[in-house]
Amino acid sequence: MQKVFSECYTLDQKCYKSYGLTEDILMEHAASGIANYIKEHFVKGSSVLIVAGAGNNGADGIVLARQLYGDYEVKLCMPFGTKSDMSTLQLSRATGLGMQPIDLLSLTDADVVVDALFGAGLNKALDDKTQHIIHQLNSFKGHKIACDIPTGVGVHGLMPVAFMADVTLTMGARVEALYIDENKDAVGQIHCIDLGISSLLYAGESQVYVLEESDMQLPSRTKQNSHKGTFGHAAVLCGEKEGAGIMSGMASVSFGAGLTTLVVHKNIIAPPYLMSSTVVPDNASALAIGMGLGGHFESEFLEKYVLQSHLPIVLDADCFLSAEILSMLSQKTRKIVITPHPKEFVSMWKILTREELTIREVQSKRFEMVRMFNARYPHVTIILKGANTLIMQEEHMYINPLGSSRLSKGGSGDVLSGLIVSLLAQGYTGIDAAIQASLALVSASHNYKGASYAMLPTDIIDEVGKLEKM
Repeated sequence: MQKVFSECYTLDQKCYKSYGLTEDILMEHAASGIANYIKEHFVKGSSVLIVAGAGNNGADGIVLARQLYGDYEVKLCMPFGTKSDMSTLQLSRATGLGMQPIDLLSLTDADVVVDALFGAGLNKALDDKTQHIIHQLNSFKGHKIACDIPTGVGVHGLMPVAFMADVTLTMGARVEALYIDENKDAVGQIHCIDLGISSLLYAGESQVYVLEESDMQLPSRTKQNSHKGTFGHAAVLCGEKEGAGIMSGMASVSFGAGLTTLVVHKNIIAPPYLMSSTVVPDNASALAIGMGLGGHFESEFLEKYVLQSHLPIVLDADCFLSAEILSMLSQKTRKIVITPHPKEFVSMWKILTREELTIREVQSKRFEMVRMFNARYPHVTIILKGANTLIMQEEHMYINPLGSSRLSKGGSGDVLSGLIVSLLAQGYTGIDAAIQASLALVSASHNYKGASYAMLPTDIIDEVGKLEKM
């Protein structure tokens, strides 16, 4: 996993004041990182179009143009001239080599298109001229690279359009704006460039991390002297829409729970490896509730088997419509994992605080919303689902950016809840269960070989069962 920060300005200032590294030095390294990426992927003589702004992000682009000039067919466009001292200095160095910027009317496609217009400090909507430039760049066929962050990508989403990068080469450290859901298609792949100093010294401490596939640790069975009780007993409450509960139960078994029981009102048709009971079994070690729940269980039943229970629990779906069930969030000694998507978060927040939010507000302020919840219920593990899933407990946040649109189908969340309850039943902490289940879900979706639109929840479960062999 890699550290993530709210902004990098403070980190840059530390380099200037504590390490004696100047702006000029950091720019040379930033541009070298982009140049090396281009040299690794494109042969000498390829055409490179660099559109640079008037500030220091533009200065990075000018340095890049100078570093590539001679080996590549470089076209540098500066539609707003220069304003910062560094951009003026860097332009003088570039022109000293004989390079001359082109004007806007000369903008044409290239093998590589680099956006160095505005950096991470942009905090206002793009003007008409900039929007026109961005639309033009997006229409080009070349490989699109964003310098630091795509122009138009902000801390609350797009402003209102953005450069659609194939890859974003961010400088020194990753920032939260790169992981806002609305920005996901604009940033493309994300790579971090070092600035001539170890990331340990540049970045320092953070309580936010982005997860990588290498962070996945499967519940592999290495202990030979074991039995089914060794690996826990998950109880999944099966509600009105029984298919949701069944899929959660199937996922629980596939991810290693020794036993999984569906808690039901009546006999249902389920796979033979799932047990069923009208009550929560005495030897259950974790619960999951909410998937297709509806009004299936009366208050007396919920009070006895859910609210008064000490068992670790996953709350999903219909739980976020129930003040009765949400009351258990105040149980500070209990392992609780909640898995709302943005609409469910809106419903839950209104019940908990009487404050009305919109889905748009939640999506544009995802980091803020998760932190607000954590401030009230720090002991609860929250998974705010989305294109970049956020997981948080006790002030530590983890971003899972690995999801795909294949998961945008009913039942994927039921599978996630089943994976989580399986790990809780096996003794995982709430935060570890959430992280590992989330990683397993996305990894399984990546391994599915069918069409992007065809994956079923049961396909995810099948792929989970093969992860250990990958």
